[in-house]
Amino acid sequence: MTNSKLDRRSFIKSAGLVTAGGAVATTLATPALAQDTRELKMVTTWGKNLPGLGTGAQRLADRITKASDGRISVKLFAAGELVPPFESHDAVQSGTADMYHGAEYYWQGKNKAFNFFAAVPMGLTAAENDAWMQFGGGQELWDELSAGFGVKALPAGNTGAQMGGWFRNEVNTVEDLKGIKMRMPGLGGEVLRRVGMTAVALPGGEVFPALQAGTIDATEWVGPWLDLTFGFYKVAKFYYGPGFHEPGTTLSLGINKGIWDSMSEADQELISACAYAENNQMYSEINFRNGAALAELVNVHGVQRRDFSDEIFEAFAKASEEVVSEVAEDDLGRRIVDSFRKARTDLGGWLNVQELPYVQRRNKYLG
Repeated sequence: MTNSKLDRRSFIKSAGLVTAGGAVATTLATPALAQDTRELKMVTTWGKNLPGLGTGAQRLADRITKASDGRISVKLFAAGELVPPFESHDAVQSGTADMYHGAEYYWQGKNKAFNFFAAVPMGLTAAENDAWMQFGGGQELWDELSAGFGVKALPAGNTGAQMGGWFRNEVNTVEDLKGIKMRMPGLGGEVLRRVGMTAVALPGGEVFPALQAGTIDATEWVGPWLDLTFGFYKVAKFYYGPGFHEPGTTLSLGINKGIWDSMSEADQELISACAYAENNQMYSEINFRNGAALAELVNVHGVQRRDFSDEIFEAFAKASEEVVSEVAEDDLGRRIVDSFRKARTDLGGWLNVQELPYVQRRNKYLG
């Protein structure tokens, strides 16, 4: 018995696992933890502290840092602080930054198929998009597309259904749209061109000054809460909906693929969980705040809420199908379009049976 105890004590001492006081020593573990610590730079396409989007990006950076107990420390750089907003993808691809938070349609110059992983005209709602991502093959197709640019991307936010936009004057017919210069990115901008408008892509911080100066005649941004923050009502009083162009815009966390591949499966799971948590939280926050913001716009600021006429919306819908079809310019593009359309048909069929009729009847009888 005595010899066994001595042998065990000798082994423990020689392994450096106890201190003189008998406590478990940390001197061996500490260097290993230090070596495993990562400090990652996240760039964004959003202005600093922009409600919903910029604050969501910061929340994601903080969540990853806290969930990893500081072992993966993420520092956020808002639009323009490290790179210009539309260069965020390039920065992560080249290694200038480690992560980005943005919207994939900003990278359509690299491949038009990126639009499908943010929003496409007459596309999927937020709930439909999450279903496609997780169970309809959307994430796998996104992985395949992004890998060609050295990036791993994940859903990390959603704006929900976006409004159609702000106009200085009423628009009732397709003829009324002709010649209007409107801020709209992605494939939605191409739809505007098909109906005789001029589409302009601008990052968030440049939209209000352009509208105020008359550089653009109309703009869309997100929805009542964020639009109220930007003050578009001060320049344009006609607020149109529903938007055809972004029915549930997914925002994304992009990670340099070399960094992603070097991570353990546990750390990949941790970051994925944080991204999906932000995906849900941002959507919930924006959805919650939009109602009160819309009431303020109408009742306090005198905004005129309008619905697009059937003539205008039909023109948008027809042009949207043309534009979406043109994304299928290679094998991967065709597979993305086919998968997306199948999901839209399958998921839309269910929404028509239950969710849409339910909400309409609930609001009819209960307000």
